[in-house]
Amino acid sequence: MFEIRNILDTILDTVLPRRERRTRIETRSLDEIPLSPASHELLGVRILTLMEYREPATKDLIRSLKYDCSGHAVGLCAALLADYLREEFASVRAFSKKHILLVPVPLHKNRLRERGFNQIEAVLRTLPIEFQDGALSHTETEALVRTRDTAPQTKLPRVERLTNVSGAFAANDLVIRDSHIYLIDDVVTTGATLVEAAKPLIENDALVTLMALARA
Repeated sequence: MFEIRNILDTILDTVLPRRERRTRIETRSLDEIPLSPASHELLGVRILTLMEYREPATKDLIRSLKYDCSGHAVGLCAALLADYLREEFASVRAFSKKHILLVPVPLHKNRLRERGFNQIEAVLRTLPIEFQDGALSHTETEALVRTRDTAPQTKLPRVERLTNVSGAFAANDLVIRDSHIYLIDDVVTTGATLVEAAKPLIENDALVTLMALARA
């Protein structure tokens, strides 16, 4: 069922001009994006999400962020994320004094060259300055690298997603030492990418919280 839905989504994304999607997003304000923060147990770990991908406004937002290079979509996502993280960090710091790092799930250099940007890195770079300068956290794009080019997860059946990204990430132990990392992706479905990306961070003794903007 999921695979059929994914194929239909891809067809619609091709048939429906991206210009229309981006136009819809450009007219939306922060209050028009439906939020539903939740914690999910996927592949034996907890993953936090802010939105449900099935919501039409959320789907437009994520696709405009990922495929249209929409500055407005980046700004909306950054504002939503900042509001959530302020409350999250206040709770976390009551129990831990570890330095907080915001880390985007990295693209392989080949995919980055094709797309021209990492959408989550763009969102993190747009967060207010207190998330950049250490007042609340640091944004760190060098903590994790993608060591091999994998097939896009959206094109694979669920059973193949975990093996597709297995061993595809490596950590910079000097950057992540004694830190609490918020590892962030755009959309989570099975959780395979986030789980595999977190492994080298955990192996280097970082405390890791997994997050995605939306749950599909």
